[in-house]
Order: sequence, then structure tokens, then C-alpha cells
Amino acid sequence: MPSTLQRDILGISVPEKPNTGKKFYLETFGCQMNAHDSEKVIGTLVHEGYAQVDTVEEADLVLYNTCSIRDKAEQKVFNRLNDYKKFQKQGKKFGVLGCVAQQEGEKIFERAPYVSLVAGSASYRNLPQMLVQLEAGNSRVTGLDDRQTSETFDTEFTARTNKHRGYITIIEGCDKFCAYCVVPFTRGKERSRTSESVLAEARRMAEAGFTDVQLLGQNVNSYKDPSGEMSFAELLAAVGKVPGIRRVRFTTSHPRDFTPEIVTAIETVPTLCDHVHLPVQSGSSRVLKLMSREYTREKYLECIAWMKASKRRISITTDIIVGFPGETEDDFQHTLSLLTEVQYDAVFAFKYSPRPNTPAITMEDSITEEEKSSRLTRVLDHQREIQRANYQHHLGEIAQVMVEGRNEARGQLLGRHSQNKTVNFTTNALIQPAIGSYVDVRITKALPNSLVGEMITV
Repeated sequence: MPSTLQRDILGISVPEKPNTGKKFYLETFGCQMNAHDSEKVIGTLVHEGYAQVDTVEEADLVLYNTCSIRDKAEQKVFNRLNDYKKFQKQGKKFGVLGCVAQQEGEKIFERAPYVSLVAGSASYRNLPQMLVQLEAGNSRVTGLDDRQTSETFDTEFTARTNKHRGYITIIEGCDKFCAYCVVPFTRGKERSRTSESVLAEARRMAEAGFTDVQLLGQNVNSYKDPSGEMSFAELLAAVGKVPGIRRVRFTTSHPRDFTPEIVTAIETVPTLCDHVHLPVQSGSSRVLKLMSREYTREKYLECIAWMKASKRRISITTDIIVGFPGETEDDFQHTLSLLTEVQYDAVFAFKYSPRPNTPAITMEDSITEEEKSSRLTRVLDHQREIQRANYQHHLGEIAQVMVEGRNEARGQLLGRHSQNKTVNFTTNALIQPAIGSYVDVRITKALPNSLVGEMITV
């Protein structure tokens, strides 16, 4: 029988149940929350005696863990399912998990009759019972009815797919109801886990050899400790002080709940990475009000000022939506001016697209796709020049880099800066640092999206 450590952290190396001979294929779409959810699904299935395989052709059970944030997400899922329905004759079973499953519900069975399982993220702890129903021949198994439960954190088996970096979900769901966003409808209300359980998981991860931990939540800094022991900033600091942990990241933050105490924690606890992703969505206060974002441009810039005043240089990244209903050219110019004022290290920009159940779907979307595309291009072009200059600031610096892989074709190693920037670097042929190790790299070249350097050897 595996130890608790194996079960909770490393996945199942020796299943507690006999190997069934059944195989599963899992494809994941979307964000880091979905990636971590897939680790829970994999760990549970392996514990139930299933073996993971790399192709649909090999699998008995084919699963898609879905995301509904982007445009036409549900259609992309149905297209993918349609590609593989030919395998139904071979006895394969199909399941749709995650946000599209929660959003579309049993309608998935109507549109894709060869699907046998539809389950939202809050139901993964019930996968063993669902598998029993599937194996008994039930062709319509669902897990859709419990988005409010805090038990979503308590999936017993998690298969960590990276031996050195791991995720900890500290808060699920969202209470913000931004006009464009489907998350409150697919993930449910905000519910936080206790600081004690978060720290216990962080300690188990450190004992298992994980050195890089990322705290996750749809709005991670909206965390409210049910036990009342710690604020989000205090929890951040406490995780950063767990022996063995060398880096702590967190994503994604909401500007409404961002506080100076978070900056103080980053400034004073060296293991907290000097990077904050703070989505703004628009530089226009008028559009932010239409979006129901609950802050103004001025309030957002106050958060930026706290970070700019820090003794550590904090890398700031953001999300932008262009072409939201009612966005004028003047509003858009406010977004471009915000990029100039903040000087982001990276921007993830998207064209607005209507999502099911959201308030914005009732707004007149009069901006043409051509204009949305034009604004997106202008944002990306403007940001590219800002990043080109920003990355030049790293020239000559000695950065600690976590080794993540090798680029054999270029003879380089690949790693990540504490500011979450990619670093490609060379080293002495006689010294090949292990994946997951930390090395010092002198930065010799700056590209718009990455840094290049040489490992320092003693």
C-alpha cells in the first residue's frame, strides 16, 4: 500500500486496487487550474487501476478536460469529439470534464450521443463511483451538481506531472461576476481552504523534493481563511518559509483585493518570486465599469505604485481585452497609454467574444471583427516595443535560474528566472546541471520574450 506521501503528492506508483488492464487518454485545455485538476483526475484513475496512455487509439476511456473562457470553446470541444467518434465502434468511452462540462451539462449527451461521462471540476472526488457506473454500462454518467462544496480541494490522489514544481489550489470559484466572464457559472462561488491544510500540503511537497510551488485560484488573492488564522499575504509568507521550498508563485490576482501587504511579503520573504500577474482588462475607467470590474484606472494604478515602490524590482504582467461592447477609440487609447505608463513585462491580449450566461452577452456588440483584430494588433505591437526595452535591463545581471529542460538542437539549457522569464543558456560541456536544480546565469542577450545567458561555473 502506498504511503500517504505517495498518495497525496507523487501520484500512485503502486495502485491500491489491482490493475484493471483498462487504459485512459486525457487531454487538457486551458489554464493552470485545469492542468492541476487533470493531475487530480490522473491520480484518481491510476489509483482505480487504470493506466495512462499517450494516444486515443490505445485508450479504453478518452477524457477531455475543458476550458470555457475563450471564444467558441464549447464548439472546439465538440469538433474534437467529432473527430474521434469513429472510435466508438471499438468500444471506447468518452468523457467531457471541466468548465464546458459544467456549462453545457446534459446537452452534451444530445449533441454528442457517444459521450458517456460529463463532470464538472467539483465532482472529481466522486470519479471512482462514476467509473463504476461507466463499467456497469451506464451511458449517461454525470457529476454536475455540487459547485459550492469545499470538498473539491480534497481529491485524495494527485499525480504530480512535474517532479520539482507543483500547484496548490487555495481558493476555488469566483464572486466577482465580471460582465464578460463565465467562471462564476462554471466554477461556482468562492470557497477557500484552511491555511492549515495549505501549509500541510506545502510541507508534504517539500518533503517529497518539490522546490517550486504555485498557489492557485481564479482570484487567488481573494483568499479568506475559513479558520480566520491568516490573510492571503500572511499565507504567502508562511508557505515561503516552509523548509525546502525555494520559490513560491501565485496566480491569478484581482486588483480589487490586491493590498500593500502582498508587496511587503514579496519584499521581505526571499523565496516569494518577484512577479505579479495583475489583470487590468482595460485602461479606461468607463469600460472597466461596463465590465463590472469593481475598480477604476486610478485604483489599479495605485496597486502598480505599491509594486513600483518596492525595494525588489517586481515584474508585472497583465491581461487585456480589446473590443468590449461600447469600447470607443478614445477608450482604446486609454489602454495603450496604460501600457506605456505601467511598462509591463508581458501582456496577454484577447479580442472580446460573448460567453454563455454572462451579462455582456445582452450588450450590443457593434465593434466589427476587423476593428477588434486591428486593436489587438496595435496592443501587441505597442507591448512588443516596451518588452524589448524592458528585457534589456537584465543585460549583465547574474540571475538564479531553475533548470527545466534542454534544447539539444541549440546546445542550450532552458530555465526560468524568478520573474517568470524564460532563460536559455549555455554551460561548460563537462558540467550538465540536473533538471530541477538551480544555477547562476549571467545574462548576455535580451530578446523580446526571453533572455540568453551563460552559466557561471566555479
